[in-house]
Amino acid sequence: MGTKSAFNWITLWASLLFVVILGFSRLSYGMFLPGIQRVIGGSYGQLGILGTVNFIGYLVGTLCLSPLISRFPDRKHAINRMTCFLLGLAMIGSAFSDHFTQLGLWRFAIGLLSAFATVLVLSIAMDAVRPAERGVASGLIWLGGSAGILVTGLFAPFTIDPSHLLGWRYAWVAMGVFGVIAAFGFEFVTKKRGTAKIPSQTESKPRDQESVNVYRLLLNPKKLLFLIGSYFFFGWGYIIYFTYLIPYLVSKGIPSLYAGLIWSGIGFAGLFNGWIGGKAIDRWPSGYTLASGLTLGTIGVSVVTTDNMFFTALGAIMIGLVSFITPPLMTTALLRRHVPHSVYAAALSIATAFFASGQIIGPIIGGVVVERYGLQFGVASSAIFMAIAAALAGMYGQQQRKLGIHDLPLSG
Repeated sequence: MGTKSAFNWITLWASLLFVVILGFSRLSYGMFLPGIQRVIGGSYGQLGILGTVNFIGYLVGTLCLSPLISRFPDRKHAINRMTCFLLGLAMIGSAFSDHFTQLGLWRFAIGLLSAFATVLVLSIAMDAVRPAERGVASGLIWLGGSAGILVTGLFAPFTIDPSHLLGWRYAWVAMGVFGVIAAFGFEFVTKKRGTAKIPSQTESKPRDQESVNVYRLLLNPKKLLFLIGSYFFFGWGYIIYFTYLIPYLVSKGIPSLYAGLIWSGIGFAGLFNGWIGGKAIDRWPSGYTLASGLTLGTIGVSVVTTDNMFFTALGAIMIGLVSFITPPLMTTALLRRHVPHSVYAAALSIATAFFASGQIIGPIIGGVVVERYGLQFGVASSAIFMAIAAALAGMYGQQQRKLGIHDLPLSG
């Protein structure tokens, strides 16, 4: 059982890793799309497919991680160490892509590695934190993703502007180097603490039965299905927004500096989101808390339909403040409360697989809408799926109220 407060060296380095895992390795792609298109070519619909390839890798990673952890339960730290280092190197490699297929292979590898890193870094860091503070700790870790968005936006004049054709390449190299440094830091502080030993009764539990119980727990309509469904549709909705927002702004003639500032505004607002969302889910561990952020995010996405840049910027900040980091961190915290410790890593991996599945579908559907109706409606279409996610989170909250399971671990 964890003994540290939410504010400790492990959560700090985990947050720095999430700058890379989420902000740099995955979401920076949407920011760099205009620059990539100028160098490599292709339509936004075709380049959106590379976003799908990235999340196919993410899905494959989450599906492989659960049996890998079950097969090697004592090697979690070693697997994470190798994964985080390789992720930084893969980002550096992707900067040297010269054609569509080559970049697609790198995006697949980055998705695969970031899936491993997301689950393992969260699992290792949360194990060290006292149960009552895990919501705050989760918020601190996930806000690293917001910091990554903020920094990526500041690169905009060098990655979007046509006068800097190689800007996105230099940015990805710098991000990869930062990722390797963050991996070293996280390895140092976790190695210093030592690896916690899993209780013997957990070790003696049959692995197959444990796996069956995890799926039964997550997919049971009376337990966690609505929460998992919400996570799936959130992944579907938010990735459309983050993939096509910058191309939409560029198409409207917005200067690269201002487009970057809007992107950074999402990240800056998300810094507060991580702390506020963590505090909120610790105090009100309910699906209603999750649904409220998703509802406000739906409104933030919808204002794109006004075709007003001021309202679009305000909507982007609203998304950053209440529904960019909030759903993953709240889902992580709710699972941590309601899933037995022995199967938490496996449960988080499976939940993340559903999240990744939504992210695979999102760029494809978004690309179809963009090609047929334009970038504005492509971006706005994400509101539909955010709204579904909010509704499912509300249904999970209603179910919690009926069963009185706010703080009771659920058995398989």
